[in-house]
Amino acid sequence: MPQPFVMPDFYVPYPARLNPHVEAARTHTRDWAREMGMLEGSGVWEQHDLDSHDYALLCAYTHPDCDEEALNLVTDWYTWVFFFDDHFLEVFKRTQDRAGGKTYLDRLPLFMPADPAAGMPEPVNPVEAGLADLWRRTVPSMSEGWRVRFAEATEHLLYESLWELDNINEGRVANPVEYIEMRRKVGGAPWSAGLVEYAAGAEVPAQVAYSRPLRVLRDAFSDAVHLRNDLFSYQREVEDEGENSNGVLVLERFLGCTTQEAANAVNDLLTSRLQQFENTALTEVPLLAAEKGLSPAECAAVAAYAKGLQDWQSGGHEWHMRSSRYMNEGMVAGPSRLDGVIGTSALDIRTLFGRPAASRLRTLTHVPHQHVGPSLLPEFELPYPLTLSPHHREAKRLSEDWAERMGLLDDIWDRPMMDGFDLALCSAGLDPDATLEELELSAEWLTWGTYGDDYYPLVFGRPRDLAGAKRFTERLKSCMPVDDPRAARTHAVHPMEVSLADLWARTSGPMGPEARSQLRVALDAMLDSWLWELHNQAQHRVPDPVDYIEMRRTTFGSELTMLLCRLRHTEALPPEVYATGTVRALEHSVADYATLLNDLFSYQKEIEVEGEVHNGVLVLQKFFDCDYPTAVSMVDDLMRGRLRQYEHLKKNEVPLLYADFALDQQGREAFEAYLRELEDWLAGILNWHRSVRRYRAEDVHEGSGTPLIGRGPTGIGTSAARVASLIGSATR
Repeated sequence: MPQPFVMPDFYVPYPARLNPHVEAARTHTRDWAREMGMLEGSGVWEQHDLDSHDYALLCAYTHPDCDEEALNLVTDWYTWVFFFDDHFLEVFKRTQDRAGGKTYLDRLPLFMPADPAAGMPEPVNPVEAGLADLWRRTVPSMSEGWRVRFAEATEHLLYESLWELDNINEGRVANPVEYIEMRRKVGGAPWSAGLVEYAAGAEVPAQVAYSRPLRVLRDAFSDAVHLRNDLFSYQREVEDEGENSNGVLVLERFLGCTTQEAANAVNDLLTSRLQQFENTALTEVPLLAAEKGLSPAECAAVAAYAKGLQDWQSGGHEWHMRSSRYMNEGMVAGPSRLDGVIGTSALDIRTLFGRPAASRLRTLTHVPHQHVGPSLLPEFELPYPLTLSPHHREAKRLSEDWAERMGLLDDIWDRPMMDGFDLALCSAGLDPDATLEELELSAEWLTWGTYGDDYYPLVFGRPRDLAGAKRFTERLKSCMPVDDPRAARTHAVHPMEVSLADLWARTSGPMGPEARSQLRVALDAMLDSWLWELHNQAQHRVPDPVDYIEMRRTTFGSELTMLLCRLRHTEALPPEVYATGTVRALEHSVADYATLLNDLFSYQKEIEVEGEVHNGVLVLQKFFDCDYPTAVSMVDDLMRGRLRQYEHLKKNEVPLLYADFALDQQGREAFEAYLRELEDWLAGILNWHRSVRRYRAEDVHEGSGTPLIGRGPTGIGTSAARVASLIGSATR
């Protein structure tokens, strides 16, 4: 069968090396697979299948430095996971048996107890037998924290197979954002990252395991692994197995292009994710180690982990070019190049030219303050009705009085400017049923967040004062004590501190300890995301598309506002509901629609006036090397895709959620009320953008050359603010 496209030139900056114990691993895993019942008689594999797939070669390339015992165990893990994938395909995907697939999957977590001494059920098939054996052999040498993380990654890999099955049943192809998120779980690369910790003897320190830099290393690694696999496996998955979960197919449908063009775009995204990995490893991880005070041994473990992920990328590529499982006709596995570490890509001269180099250059050479003219806006076909609170006008007056008392109108904002922003109008649409007191509080939170979003890039971004921004952020965090919210006002000095302390005390005071902790986590994440923007601004770097979409949810405050909605329904809904993939997908779809909507409206303001690099339209312009109208059309298509996904989830997955959690009528009504709040959120945000004096062509230049007037900020960041006052004010 002819190949459906010509393989693109891959960005493979690191050398592939082979573990010397590969033959021992081949012999060992063949015997192990037969003992577990995976070969003759399984109905899935014969010995020639296992031999031709050569998972020992995969593991020897992806883990070149581990000893024989570790390589044997890792090879068994990969043999198990590929057998699971093929077994699930034969038994449940081909027969489209979702009910049977769920019953089958529900038993597998029982073979991964957090306590190694806990018992397990008796295995009834080769997948269960293999998992039970592997768990017993692996977990004694790893910490409890690793066991929890690895079990979670394994469960995601197993359970999200149902998502693939649902899409096959419906003939549905995911949108690109949905696909990237779900592929991480189904594809298993986060699971692979856990095995890198084991094989490299480099368990990630617990205090940084869930930090942004380590998460980005894992996610960028995962995305690159999966996108590479999609290119090699397209013919087998799409043409033979009828799969809809393949990145080439996803972009082919989304972009309306040829298969070859989609393959090239997938390869460009793969390159971007590898370059994101490099940027994070070199610019964010060292700062994290210093901030957390990691010991030399802990720093070495993180470095070894990053190097292990790097080895996996090159080794996985080499294996794909050799394995009979994939489309690799005409590709020649290359000789090992220089042994290198992170940052040695320049040693391979091929990476200095061509598409990888051009894409990196575009992200770093954006010319700021280009004239772009009025923002181009598509037709927004949002199906949710707008309802406004009758308390809008009074809440507007009260929130503006509050901002004046707090000192927020003394430097980068003034009263006429805030009057034009009318943040109470946004609150009135987000929460039309709120009391006046609730609406005022909501408007004041929006005021504080919008002010902070304007303040950080102006005061800290322009002078590249990352250290000052970090100190200021820590001061803000100190204004949110979890134990005693009333103590928040004690050390507040700067207007942002004073106003945050006031909001924190009034909002979190009536909450229980758990809700208060969740609110603090959400606010910490938003503050840290503003530092991420400054980090990119200091590099003058347009973000990677995936990193941008995921971080934009936080910089926009989506997670914070959705949390406040969720906390209203804690009595009727168990917290486990909100942790499900279905709810996260609902929230992410809504958040992405809102953030991209904001990017469309704010394009002229951010690109022409402020010289910003954080705008979804700009991100797509740089990634696809296209013009402004084309990028706007792509953003519009992506927004429509996210909205369709939300509606799909509401129609198809929410009923399954009700059944899985046996929700009674009260619980279902509470969840449906939450969905209506998400829809109110979208309608209110669209109405606000259309109505206020913040994004229109006649507004965006107003005051951009006028010196700041009134009292400047005091305390941390004051010197930077004085510099900003010479530059002039800017609204964002």
